[in-house]
Amino acid sequence: MAPLTSTARTAQAPAAYVTAQAKPSCCPYFHQAVELIGRRWTGAILEILMQGGLLRFSTIAAAVPDLSDRMLSDRLKELESFGLVERTVVPGPPVRVQYALTLKGQELAPALRELKRWARHWLRASA
Repeated sequence: MAPLTSTARTAQAPAAYVTAQAKPSCCPYFHQAVELIGRRWTGAILEILMQGGLLRFSTIAAAVPDLSDRMLSDRLKELESFGLVERTVVPGPPVRVQYALTLKGQELAPALRELKRWARHWLRASA
């Protein structure tokens, strides 16, 4: 069999490899988003908030096994600082604090749904 010419190799290569002539680089916004969402427990907290609407701290804590109160508090503060989560204090004895996703946080739903779909397909087999 004759060796493949460069034209033949290019014709057989996936389109992503053929068109990628420039030096690869990572979008800084993508990197920041992945670092934020990829922090330990953050994805699980967002998943719970997507399911529940307005939730109390204790409800979120109970929904995520092995998550300490301190870590939950830290992650909620971080998500609030990025504008993904809104913290509401409900006055009256007893004072209650509730958390919900902002519109900005809700806009993550398609990405998180797709990640969940991928995980169920590919990670179930390796577990």
